[in-house]
Amino acid sequence: MTKEELNDYRTRYTQSERSFLEGPRSRRKEFLFTFKVLIEFIRGFRKLHFLGPCITVFGSARFKEDHEYYHQAREIGARLSDLGFAVMTGGGPGIMEAANRGAFENNGLSVGCNIALPHEQKENSYLHKSVDFHYFFVRKILLVKYSYGFVIMPGGWGTMDEMFEALTLIQTGKIKEFPVVLFGKNYWKKLIELIQDMITHKTVSETELKEYLLITDSIDDAMEHLKKHAIHKFKLKQGKKFKPTTLLGEG
Repeated sequence: MTKEELNDYRTRYTQSERSFLEGPRSRRKEFLFTFKVLIEFIRGFRKLHFLGPCITVFGSARFKEDHEYYHQAREIGARLSDLGFAVMTGGGPGIMEAANRGAFENNGLSVGCNIALPHEQKENSYLHKSVDFHYFFVRKILLVKYSYGFVIMPGGWGTMDEMFEALTLIQTGKIKEFPVVLFGKNYWKKLIELIQDMITHKTVSETELKEYLLITDSIDDAMEHLKKHAIHKFKLKQGKKFKPTTLLGEG
């Protein structure tokens, strides 16, 4: 497939999702869209089911290799692999590449859940396993589904969306109280002030904040938090894994 054909293919899927979100359509179109989503979920399940415990690292695609946040994310990826976690990201450049690279270069498992966008994100070069998704909501669910914790590096709208999605699911009991690390106090200082205001207005409880959200600049503290609230809390072990079956398109 040529670059132009690939972009046309991605554009069709983007338009498909946009059309779905615009409101009611014919029953036929809604059914066909639902079927496409089902296929994408099944494909994701087959590819990601055999990873073992993961930590997902979220962050901006826009930080270059020479940026401080890139270096920190790279070290975090390596340290997560030392703990025995597969490192999962959105599969693109910037912070995602850095975290994948840290794991990859440290002989840890590096995984990317890439979003197919026209003229945009390409998967980075430090992935042992990569899955392409056409629908943001499918990708986001699977980034959460296979993770025992989340590291939120500096980023933009998408990073904040992913962080608050995880926090909301934890707060409402839809997923267990997995640890969340918000990394970079200076970058997130206005958001931290907002969180404190939420506590003051009792829209967020201080207990919830202490139970699963760590705000830090220390990679050591982040690793200890993940050890305590993921490895020890859920008694994670490096044991026998299910083996993928090629016949079923797994692995």
